[in-house]
Order: sequence, then C-alpha cells, then structure tokens
Amino acid sequence: MKARLFAILITTFFALPSTLFAQDSADGLWNFVMTGPAGEVTAVVDIYSDGSVIIGQFDLGDGRIWPISNGTLNGNTISFSLARGDSGVTYQMTATIEGDKATGKATAMGTTAEWAMTRAE
Repeated sequence: MKARLFAILITTFFALPSTLFAQDSADGLWNFVMTGPAGEVTAVVDIYSDGSVIIGQFDLGDGRIWPISNGTLNGNTISFSLARGDSGVTYQMTATIEGDKATGKATAMGTTAEWAMTRAE
C-alpha cells in the first residue's frame, strides 16, 4: 500500500508541473500565420514573459523585425501592440493560449483578422 501511494505521488509530482507550464506559458518560439487582404503573413515569434508583462518580436524574414509593445499576459490570454514596420499601421493583437497553440484576433484600421500560432519545435 505504501509503495502504491509513493508511486502515485511521484507520478503526480513529475506530471503536474509540465502540464501547468504547457497551459499557461507564452514563453518561447512560435510559428505565426495570419491571412489578410494582401495574402498570408507568416513569422517566427519570440515571446518572453515576466509576470504579467510580455516582450518579444516578430521575425518576418528578409530583415523585417517587428517588436511587440504594450504586451500583457493574464492567465492564458495575451494581448499586445505590433507596429507594422514604417507604415504607420499598428495592430492590436489578442489571443488565447491552449497548450502549444494560440488563436487570436488582430485589429487595425477598422478591420479584424483571425490569426494562429503553434510552438516551434
């Protein structure tokens, strides 16, 4: 009986932290995709959280790096602003993270588009 209880406790001890981390963490590299009027936009997104604040950047390739600003993390919900290069357009981005996937909406200039991210391997 003691051995069985010990095995259950050990299994719970090792399984629980990874489950919690996967559900709540925005940290890491993500593969981003959004379809808009000009076609599909893809990027590698690097996110780091410090408490309820997130920082990071979108790497769209060809030297185009768009930094995340005003980033917040509230449970499994992220929100941030993303200035589109020198165009003067700023997207307001929100998403819900569920494990290794995030789905959200981007709003700019009166238009809203859906987007998604998956954790990079």
